[in-house]
Amino acid sequence: MTAEAVYGAPPRELAAAAFDARQVSPLVPESEAIEDLADASLDRAVILAPPGTLERRYVLAQALRALRPGGEMTALAPKTKGGTRLGKELAAFGCTVHEDARRHHRICRLTRPEHPVGIAAAVADGAPRLVTSLGLWSQPGVFSWDRLDTGTSQLLLHAKGLKGAGADLGCGVGVLARAVLESPDVTDLACIDLDRRALEAAAKNVTDPRARLLHRDVRLGCPDLTGLDFVIMNPPFHDGGHEDRGLGLTFISTAARLLRKGGICRLVANIALPYEGRLNAEFSRTAVLAQTSGYKVYEAVK
Repeated sequence: MTAEAVYGAPPRELAAAAFDARQVSPLVPESEAIEDLADASLDRAVILAPPGTLERRYVLAQALRALRPGGEMTALAPKTKGGTRLGKELAAFGCTVHEDARRHHRICRLTRPEHPVGIAAAVADGAPRLVTSLGLWSQPGVFSWDRLDTGTSQLLLHAKGLKGAGADLGCGVGVLARAVLESPDVTDLACIDLDRRALEAAAKNVTDPRARLLHRDVRLGCPDLTGLDFVIMNPPFHDGGHEDRGLGLTFISTAARLLRKGGICRLVANIALPYEGRLNAEFSRTAVLAQTSGYKVYEAVK
């Protein structure tokens, strides 16, 4: 039986992974961790390479480490999301790369050499680390991994004073959760994120026993979390590097379903995003708490 792993969701018409391939993307709940694959344990790997340079080289290096010598890899990426550099990066690991282009992607195929070069360095460059400027653990590939993004910095000013049981939707590495948990009136905080790497960092950054870390896709809802007193969130509006305004709208609807009547949702959004209509439809009243630096902070009451 062929041992195969797939990272992400490569377009099947460009690089078809086996249906029983082991999913190793941290953005897929219940997936395996690529770091946990044993050395030389795979016969084949299909990688939809991520856009960030450090993250992409880390994933490629981990996949090469897990492939047996002579094992096959297909790696691809959109041309505008790192695809034009993909072949050179693989060649720098000592691989002989066969490259072609289809449907705005660069597709690289190779067999793993006996002794790839530079694997350890690429893994070290993309590994989790304590970001000294933040005083927090993070990892390349996580949203705003080495800096405090503007939206979160604005919402932080309104993250305190919450009470009861709540949720941080898209919690990232735990920046907002830490602020929320400064209130002794918070009894429980479900920290939810799609990115397992962010949650692993949050586990180091948020050690308060009132916090629970959940690897979930908010778009699918959270039916076991209902009757909450509050939700706080900085909703994403990019999916796979592409703008998707529907993500934030889905987060708003999910927040409304999680809250009890009278429950509070505090969120931040770029002023260009069309969220107010959804907020007014899902909540009994909505107020703008602040508007600065191109962002609005809202408070919406169920």
